[in-house]
Amino acid sequence: MPAKSKAQQKAAGAALAAKRGDMPKSRLQGASKSMAKSMTEKELDEMASTKRKKLPQKKDS
Repeated sequence: MPAKSKAQQKAAGAALAAKRGDMPKSRLQGASKSMAKSMTEKELDEMASTKRKKLPQKKDS
């Protein structure tokens, strides 16, 4: 599933880095922390690889 905002894409990238061991999981906070726990590496990879050009900074509520 593609990311809906730049913030979501960035959080997915951080969670993916922690899941792969490139970054300590203790540095995660907020959305990236819950993403790392609840999503698979494949799901995080799909979300993190979303092109950012046309995404809004934050998703409208």
